[in-house]
Amino acid sequence: MVPVMSLWLPILLSAVAVFVASSVIHMVLAYHRSDYAKLPDEEGVMAALRKAAVPPGDYVFPKPDSMKAMKDPAFLKRWSEGPVGMMTVMKKAAAPSMGKPLALWFLFCVVVSIFAALIAGSALPSNSPFASVFHFAALTAFVAHGLGIWPTTIWYGRSWTTSLKSTIDGLIYALVTGAVFGWLWPK
Repeated sequence: MVPVMSLWLPILLSAVAVFVASSVIHMVLAYHRSDYAKLPDEEGVMAALRKAAVPPGDYVFPKPDSMKAMKDPAFLKRWSEGPVGMMTVMKKAAAPSMGKPLALWFLFCVVVSIFAALIAGSALPSNSPFASVFHFAALTAFVAHGLGIWPTTIWYGRSWTTSLKSTIDGLIYALVTGAVFGWLWPK
């Protein structure tokens, strides 16, 4: 067993490496650019949302008032006529800012690396071979980075293609995490 505190270097370096890998994936490679489509009549939809003074939050439409209301013919008519959707309205700002989301993403990467350290550290002694450390750390990281997106497709209708691309990202992040832990595992 390896105490998690002795794994602070692989925790931090794997989080940094994943952060860099994700930056390359999202800023250099083009495969995520199709994750979101532009609304038809975007200006008209935005004007309607402004007129309704929709505050930041998560919304579903049409929204039934209860489980029983989901069987109401009036609700079913609204549902079948559409549109049907879920949306998140974010807090408006003077300009788009990536500072807070990037800081939170890095924090998430650190948390995933801490869990990889906890699991690998509780399963393996120091001087474990690279392959064993890689296995535990990468598998743990893949569960967090790669599978966590699936519920958004299952429950919220996100495209399976988009979730598959994010799962591939998660696999890359897991491989990076496993490699860093295998490299820096205590001897």
